[in-house]
Amino acid sequence: MSKIRILVVDDSVVVRRMVSDAFAGDPQMVVAGTAANGKIALAKIPQVNPDVVILDVDMPELDGIATLVEIRKSLPHLPVIMYSTLTGRGAEATLDALSKGATDYVTKPSNVGSAAQGLECIRTQLIPKVKEICSAILGGAKLAPSPPTSAPRATRPPRATPGERIDVVAIAVSTGGPNALSSLIPSLPRDLPVPVVIVQHMPPVFTSLLAERLAAKSEIEVREGQSGAALRPECVWIAPGDFHMIVANEGDRILLRTHQAPPENSCRPAADVLFRSAAEVYKTHALAVVMTGMGQDGLRGCEHIREHGGQVLAQDQATSVVWGMPGFVVNAGLVDRVLPLEGLGPEIVRRVRAGRDNLHECKSPIGTLESSVVR
Repeated sequence: MSKIRILVVDDSVVVRRMVSDAFAGDPQMVVAGTAANGKIALAKIPQVNPDVVILDVDMPELDGIATLVEIRKSLPHLPVIMYSTLTGRGAEATLDALSKGATDYVTKPSNVGSAAQGLECIRTQLIPKVKEICSAILGGAKLAPSPPTSAPRATRPPRATPGERIDVVAIAVSTGGPNALSSLIPSLPRDLPVPVVIVQHMPPVFTSLLAERLAAKSEIEVREGQSGAALRPECVWIAPGDFHMIVANEGDRILLRTHQAPPENSCRPAADVLFRSAAEVYKTHALAVVMTGMGQDGLRGCEHIREHGGQVLAQDQATSVVWGMPGFVVNAGLVDRVLPLEGLGPEIVRRVRAGRDNLHECKSPIGTLESSVVR
């Protein structure tokens, strides 16, 4: 079995040593080289022939983004994982890097001087991402996900009724998500007659900046979710980093609520948490969409969506950076349709509008559209 060859690029000797030591303990990986800045890294790439580059954002002489741009000129498919700080500046730079072709990112622990904390962060966050992204080296391009840690329930949930009215769209996305959302959200019309709620696996600061960037390029309104906000059509809410986000039926209104219950699937926010609440509140009128991402967050939530008669869409393998989350849902038989990234937006709009067209055709004027939509 071939080992994954890694090039570690960081101006900190401590960080280079920490990352190298962590990878050295994994038999599937080898640190093929290190570099103290982007200029050195560009010279080393042809020498060490890495399968993945771990790239710091802030470095002297040639920073991470400038280095990434140079890498992409000659190696458009070489996986590059940005290693950024959990700060506003780090978040801005990371989102810039993702827009310029970075494959993914991991945030450094706040105290890089703590060896134990640093190694734990690398083992739980960085190493799994490298393995997932470089799965081709371990046994075939874009491996389908392995079976979940616990099998899906034996009873197959019933199929959603074709043409059922949709009153909420709930989206789960992780690795590759910022770029995928930058394609999906601008494709939604300003007057989409339902709310959209999203879990993107990201830390604090990153989610608010992501919401701002999506809002700037979309017709539909985009916000970071706030506890107590009234859910309404024509708006997209992104779960805030380090908080689960749910929808809750409180009196005559549907509200967003955030909380810090324990992580699920090692994630907070977790899609399973959001999807469960959407299934309980909206019943047959929920549409779940599972997009690119590693792990299986969203699988159990989609079971709840289907058990309540809702609908499920998934992004296809070819357009996913990692076909983990959507792959688990597809393989569990929970999906109504699998689509490429560019097809998800039109399909969401088609299903939302089809349900409303059916409502107008099948009901008298007394049962108006306005009365059926949560405002």
